[in-house]
Parts: sequence; structure tokens; C-alpha cells
Amino acid sequence: MTIEWGWFPDHADEMARLTADHLATAVPAVLLGLLIALPLAVLAHRIRPLRGVILGASNILYTIPSLAFFVLLLPVTGLTRTTAIVGLTAYTLVVLVRNTVEGLDAVPVKVREASTAMGTGPLRTLLTVELPLALPVIMAGVRVATVMSISLVSVASYIGYGGLGQLFTDGFQRNFPTPVIAGVALTLLLALVADALLVTVQWLCTPWRRGTSRQRTSLRRKAA
Repeated sequence: MTIEWGWFPDHADEMARLTADHLATAVPAVLLGLLIALPLAVLAHRIRPLRGVILGASNILYTIPSLAFFVLLLPVTGLTRTTAIVGLTAYTLVVLVRNTVEGLDAVPVKVREASTAMGTGPLRTLLTVELPLALPVIMAGVRVATVMSISLVSVASYIGYGGLGQLFTDGFQRNFPTPVIAGVALTLLLALVADALLVTVQWLCTPWRRGTSRQRTSLRRKAA
């Protein structure tokens, strides 16, 4: 395998454009998936008979091959970015719904009861108590869904909105490995950067966990 190193500076603008295009497909899919997953997860958590239906439906969507899913969407959304975003959004639900349900399940019953005893309504308890405590588990799902979406965007090159996946197509068609390597490296870099940003967001949104960590460190030092 021969890599043409001169190809990279010559195609820097193209790689930047495709990277932006890649993000323009992956990011909205994760955000839309989160907006759909949160109310579905709350329903599955609060109404037990619906749990199996909601989780089962998300699992079924995930079993549909991505390329076939895009083809099925074409008559409805056409050859547009919407097709790619809708398909990717469906795939994120299997992770986001399940993690959100598990996060809500992990909230101690006594915490909910204490909130109710203080006169806090169900919606306020959900927003100010349950979701914040479930945030670490939810964010773990968001991280997985984000990396998964960044990876799957390349499949959408079939309909012309595959972002960095177009480098794969170009390299395979010309039997030229350099664009393929560039596409793989940039996709991996995007996934790593996105994951690091989400870890930072979680750290900023959960100050109580930082305090617990410092207290534990202090206790260990005193014990030593």
C-alpha cells in the first residue's frame, strides 16, 4: 500500500469541507435522537407495560441494515440530508432510550419520596432531581450514540451525504488508498474529539460528582 503524502496538502480544502459536512449530518441526528429518547424513556420508566414496547421498537429499528434504511426513506424524504439524519436518528434511539431508562431506574426511591414530601410536583422532580442524578448514565449513552453516528455517516455516501465517506468511495473506485486512509483518520479523530467534549460537558454538569471525588481523595490522603 503506497501513500501519496503530497495528496493531503493538495486536498486540504476538500477534507475540511467533507469534515464539516460529516458533522452537519451526525450532530443533528444525535440531538434529535436525544429529544425523542427523553420523553420515550420517561414513559417507559413511569408506565411499566410500555417499557417492553418502547425498548423493543428501538431494538427493531437498530436491526434494519443502514443502507436498506436509507433506501426505504428515499420515497419519503428524497435524496436529501434529511434522509441521512432520520436514519441515523433511528439508530441512536436504541442506545439513548435504554440508557435513559436505566439512569432513571437507578435514582433511589427515597430521593423521589423526599422530593415529593417537600411538595415538589412530578414534573419538577423529574427535571430537578431524577434527570440530574441520571445524567452520568444518560451521558454514557450520548457518547456511544455520538461515536456510532459519526461512524455511520459514511454509509450515507450512497445518497450523496456521507461526509468523509466520499473519500472512501473515491479511493475504492480508483483503487487509490490515500483518500481512504485520510477518511478513516479524520473519522477517528472526529469521534475522539466529540467524545472528549462530551466528557467535559458531563464533568461541568455534575459538580456534585467532582466534590465526591475530591472528598474521597482527601480521605485517602488522611488515611495514608
